[in-house]
Amino acid sequence: MQLTSSARTAPSGSTVIEGATIVTMDGSRREIADGYVVVQGSRIVDVGPGPAPSYPGARVADGRGCLITPGFVNTHQHLYQWVTRGLAADATLFEWLTTLYPVWAGIDETSVHVATQAGLARMALTGCTTAADHHYVFPREGGDPLAASIVAAEEVGLRFHPARGSMDLSRKDGGLPPDSVVQERDEILAATDAAITRWHDPSPESMLRISVGPCSPFSVSEGLMRDSADLARHRGVRLHTHLAETVDETEWCEVQRGCTPLEYAEQLGWSGSDVWFAHGIHFDDAEVKRLGAAATGVAHCPSSNARLGAGIARAADLREAGSPVGLGVDGAASNEAGSLLEEARHAVLFARARGGPRALGVRAALEMATLDGARILGREDEIGSLEVGKLADLAVWRLDTLAHAGIDDPVAALVLGSTPPLELLLVNGRPVVEQGRMATVDEESLARRVARVQRDLVRKAG
Repeated sequence: MQLTSSARTAPSGSTVIEGATIVTMDGSRREIADGYVVVQGSRIVDVGPGPAPSYPGARVADGRGCLITPGFVNTHQHLYQWVTRGLAADATLFEWLTTLYPVWAGIDETSVHVATQAGLARMALTGCTTAADHHYVFPREGGDPLAASIVAAEEVGLRFHPARGSMDLSRKDGGLPPDSVVQERDEILAATDAAITRWHDPSPESMLRISVGPCSPFSVSEGLMRDSADLARHRGVRLHTHLAETVDETEWCEVQRGCTPLEYAEQLGWSGSDVWFAHGIHFDDAEVKRLGAAATGVAHCPSSNARLGAGIARAADLREAGSPVGLGVDGAASNEAGSLLEEARHAVLFARARGGPRALGVRAALEMATLDGARILGREDEIGSLEVGKLADLAVWRLDTLAHAGIDDPVAALVLGSTPPLELLLVNGRPVVEQGRMATVDEESLARRVARVQRDLVRKAG
């Protein structure tokens, strides 16, 4: 898709995409068979059917054969893992962690910068405009990996919601990670508070917001979980952790804590609309209802859950109960594809494999990838739909190639078909992807750096 100058005259920075099918995801879930979207600066200023009104001077794109959707919102990822993909390919979660922790112990700010650039570039190429990362590995000689990831996200151009993660239980304490990657509770809380002060931007057009993210019940002490919740609420930021991912975790919690993972989290203040859990596979009926009543969010990661044999989350049940359920690609070391569009497809297929052909529709999956993800991050008033006044985060997909031509329903074509060519990705009104190529970073150079860093990390781990 070429953006061309028009004889029309428009305010500086205006872009018109016309002739496209549009799935707005607005309050009435309006779908337009032949319409236009107008962007001015960082905002959407017009959406409608038929030819676009005259906008003199605007850049105009021919959207015929294309589908425009809101940009996708990734609610859970570990970007540092992009440089450790393909290891422990046939392992359980605990076996996988035991294998990978010695490799992750060697990461530093340089490797995290490369991994974050690569992971976010891949996300952008599959329609993602906002990414929530969960970084919890801080080797003592690793520099400042959180800062490195933030710089990388700014270079790629995606909206970024990193969780300052943490672990304070190592092997000597009965946890899984080596001593070299955990920190003391006071050190963690001070570093997290400092990260919020330095980086968190609560402004309406923010490209960067920090959340608080202790890793998981089996790598974090009870005191750190409780103090993290208190800190987040004192600073007005959101809370994120892994929960109920495997049967092993449930059994561990019952032995060590005398309750289920959710009961344990709730006892420590981890419940409410400012909280979202990654995975959330092993919740019973009563817990699903409690999550919905509290509007606690869940990041559904179907590909990673399948890769590790962890199970299938009850995404449809959670949504029906009132819990916002977004999508997450999870760490690249347990989801080598790193495609949020693939997560939407897998969410549909796995839900139907579990609950029958009507368990989850293609439009529900698209809602999870957009509006529900925005709601989990507290940004549903700014992103997640194509509406006048919202931020110009959008994806333009080409659906007239051999792979998709003839599929009558464009949403079914997008969600159930193969990944279509991405003609244009705008974030805050700025092009990040154009005609299937990154507009902000050099893909070939980045691929070479990823391969080099991966070799060095594996060699360092012995």
